[in-house]
Amino acid sequence: MARVRERVEFDLDDPVLVEGLPGVGLVGKIATDHLVDQFDMAYVGSVDCEGLPEVAVYGEGDYTARPPVRLYADEERDLLALQADIPVNRVAAAEFAECVTDWVTDVGATPLYLSGFPDQEDDPAHVPEVFGVATGEGAAVLDEHGIDAPPEQGVVGGPTGALINRADVNDLTGVGIVVESDPQFPDPAASKQLIDKGIEPIADIDIETDTLVEQAEQIRDQKEQLAQRMQQASEEESSQAQSMRMFE
Repeated sequence: MARVRERVEFDLDDPVLVEGLPGVGLVGKIATDHLVDQFDMAYVGSVDCEGLPEVAVYGEGDYTARPPVRLYADEERDLLALQADIPVNRVAAAEFAECVTDWVTDVGATPLYLSGFPDQEDDPAHVPEVFGVATGEGAAVLDEHGIDAPPEQGVVGGPTGALINRADVNDLTGVGIVVESDPQFPDPAASKQLIDKGIEPIADIDIETDTLVEQAEQIRDQKEQLAQRMQQASEEESSQAQSMRMFE
């Protein structure tokens, strides 16, 4: 049985939850990791689900072992983050999405789902494009912040797609931000666009993102092993947006 286990109490008024599951370019994970680190967000809970690997993760210079899918809070900024160090496989995705969505509803959060759209752009000067999708009243949020609608018909797959689907079923107001990203390697530049164009204005917070580009090589090295595991996983286990033309 899936459940969210809250480890400490926290008090938020009208929070935004940023979802950082691994996917194409690891764009959501890189962005969410950046938030957790920059704001020194407090570890407040974990997601326990039968289909998730029963592993313990630990950080550099830290004795503490923790579950692979964790929740963090920043009371000052009214912010929540879902941080994952492993992919959520297709067996667990539906139960995982239902569990997380029920918890998001209970705490009164507006979920912000992050996904990459595989893009083979070779021009180093190219700025990744960003667009949004919505559930409930989320379209008004996207319009308010000038985030474009999708340029063509498509689908968001993997566990992030399951979360968006569950939000729609529950009539929960949610927003999905999709960015063009490298389909093979960790893409900090695309994560910067997610933050600058989506997370920062919607959550109404100021986030320094220049280091994502300045330290791009270091970030890629840190995330490379996870990126390789994501490539080896099936498409059903990797959160990504795709054009519907890929299914024709």
